[in-house]
Amino acid sequence: MASTSLVASIMCTGSSTSTRSTALSRRSFCKNLHRVHVRPVRNRSVVRCSLQEQQEQATENRRASSIAVAPDEQKVEEAKASSHHASVGGGDHQEGGDGEDGERKSREEQQEVDWRSDEEFRKFMGNPSIEAAIKLEKQRADRKLRELDREPDASPVSGLLRGFIKNTLEREKQRLEEAEKTFKALDLNKLKSCFGYDTFFAVDVRRFGDGGIFIGNLRKPIEEVRPKLEKKIAEAAGTEVTLWFMEERNDDITKQVCMVQPKAEIELQLEVTKLSTPWGYLSAVALAVTTFGTIALMSGFFLKPGASLDDYVSDVLPLFGGFLSILGVSEIATRLTAAKYGVKLSPSLLVPSNWTGCLGVMNNYESLLPNKKALFDIPVARTASAYLTSVVLAVSAFIVDGSFNGGENALFIRPEFFYNNPLLSFVQLVIGPYADELGNVLPNAVEGVGVPVDPLAFAGLLGIVVTSLNLLPIGRLEGGRIAQALFGRSTAALLSFGTSLLLGVGAISGSVLCLAWGLFATFIRGGEEIPAQDEITPLGSERYAWGFVLAVVCLLTLFPNGGGTYSSSFLGEPFFRGGI
Repeated sequence: MASTSLVASIMCTGSSTSTRSTALSRRSFCKNLHRVHVRPVRNRSVVRCSLQEQQEQATENRRASSIAVAPDEQKVEEAKASSHHASVGGGDHQEGGDGEDGERKSREEQQEVDWRSDEEFRKFMGNPSIEAAIKLEKQRADRKLRELDREPDASPVSGLLRGFIKNTLEREKQRLEEAEKTFKALDLNKLKSCFGYDTFFAVDVRRFGDGGIFIGNLRKPIEEVRPKLEKKIAEAAGTEVTLWFMEERNDDITKQVCMVQPKAEIELQLEVTKLSTPWGYLSAVALAVTTFGTIALMSGFFLKPGASLDDYVSDVLPLFGGFLSILGVSEIATRLTAAKYGVKLSPSLLVPSNWTGCLGVMNNYESLLPNKKALFDIPVARTASAYLTSVVLAVSAFIVDGSFNGGENALFIRPEFFYNNPLLSFVQLVIGPYADELGNVLPNAVEGVGVPVDPLAFAGLLGIVVTSLNLLPIGRLEGGRIAQALFGRSTAALLSFGTSLLLGVGAISGSVLCLAWGLFATFIRGGEEIPAQDEITPLGSERYAWGFVLAVVCLLTLFPNGGGTYSSSFLGEPFFRGGI
């Protein structure tokens, strides 16, 4: 376990790439590595050039000063210079010897200090892997140990400190050696014989990380091929492996590929992003308490002026219960669907909001997805169940009340709730506006109070809006996962970028909710989801139909009209909630 945590830290520091979204994407991984590590090499060349210029200038100054020196003194200076060259190791040329020797010494020291400039790092750049990262860390530890051995003890305190650092580095090196035994690159030559006509016929292979990518074509369904091939490869490699079956496009030519990786490395990368930890559960509880608090605060905003505690309880409890019903039903549906496919989910993290009470639920996948059906069905289970529960609550409340006036325990939705929020126009479209275009208060609205609506109906309407927000095709939102399953990672990335731009335009034009949700979706839930192990088997027309229906509902919910109270200025009145 110690070696696992150590290697996890190596992978976190050795690359700026997020393992949740790019652990299996070679192109983006290498691109980020190039961005991080190539720039310092260029800076070092500039430093070396400047050092060489300074040394050459110093040499010229010494030559100019030696002209004015007496002959005897010049001989003494030459003798000193020659003895200095002899002690350092001499030079091939007497003229300019100081500059060349200084440059060579500077280059050697720079190469020793910067461990990333050696041959091992160039190999790591060409094929990043955990094994290569461990070798680089071992080399860095060895270099630090050599530096400590060369340093003299200036005082007893510095000697004790150096001894402590040395012991720490020796323990780290020992753990790296133990981890190196676990994380070994697979021998692709041995694995070639495992592929054949009865499973996956491979025609080409290339190295990827500590495993490889075999290009060829499937000969049987993946359900039959995977267990046979995993068993053969594990016996040949001497360790358990994980397989992915994908499609690779080059120059408009689609090829089937089988990617093989050591199972220990994949489990390590999943361990790095795991939220099923004490801190993860504590965060989930803290966010749940915060969300319940924001729901309570948001509910109190819609009470009648001068409402008592009894009024608060009678009006807010139905709204609170409606939110819990939507969250509970969607959570149960999501967990059951994930269990059906054998996918492990992280603790559910609620997203609090002082505007709508809650902005949805977040989950991470803590195990591999078996196929694209799992990638599609799990988010659909959450969003579809949330939609159905919200509609049932709203319709049942309207039926019981017999009208849209909210009944005895009506909440009064103030016009300020819709200002700067075109995304909430669906709620206003259903319950009716507060006033007409001329500013006249409409019959259903109460002047100075707002539009009456049943608490359960209001919970259902907000539930529909919040579910539609999570259906936007951005990153690892539920909509982004559905888009990745339907259209692939490249198309899903374009949809994510375009949707983020639209939310940015909405934020600039005055929508606070567009601003908040756009920042959250782009920076907190951005990036692509883990690829499914089977990305070749098609989803089928039924799932494409489900995706189309959900997309239509999402668009009709979020963009039916301007709401009648939309403010074109981000800082325009009323930016904050206030009295009518």
